[in-house]
Amino acid sequence: MESKFDTIQPVHSPSLRSQSLRQRVQRGFTLIELMIVVAIIGILAAIAVPQYQNYIARTQFAEGLSLASGQKAAVTEAFSSNGECPNNTNAAVNGIPVMTTITGAYVDRVTTGGVADNAGGCTIVARFAQTAARPLRGNTVTLTLGNADGGSVTWTCNSNVAQQLLPTACAVAPAAGGGAAGGGAAGGGGAV
Repeated sequence: MESKFDTIQPVHSPSLRSQSLRQRVQRGFTLIELMIVVAIIGILAAIAVPQYQNYIARTQFAEGLSLASGQKAAVTEAFSSNGECPNNTNAAVNGIPVMTTITGAYVDRVTTGGVADNAGGCTIVARFAQTAARPLRGNTVTLTLGNADGGSVTWTCNSNVAQQLLPTACAVAPAAGGGAAGGGAAGGGGAV
């Protein structure tokens, strides 16, 4: 009688099996996989980079608007007191520093002036420096005093910067805002 131990079964060595598995296992990525990854990264970069540049320009525009807005109280007070628009081009006037001292990282000067009329007419203009983002360089944001004879003073914002870079305060349609003092066709007029 034959026992089950009498027949010799072929034995597969674990070392031979693991060697054949290792040969089949891929090491690293194939060229196709790498090309797909590079293409995906390229598509994401093509979307993200322009959005980031717009974000930078909008934050720099906010600096100009903030520096200009900081002069609104002094200009309003000067206009209410003597009916004239203070002009800080050459010297400090009515508590407003000379234009070249009101600066920021992206704004090279803030000028006050304008022609006074019953409704206001005073302007505050912030001009962007060459250090600003390309769409802002040399452009301006203008705040114009209005409704001074109506008792409730308003300021309108205009700019010659591209519409998509303007904050909501400056992005209102021109029909709802004020005049085009210092603004261009690209900018809107909105209450600030």
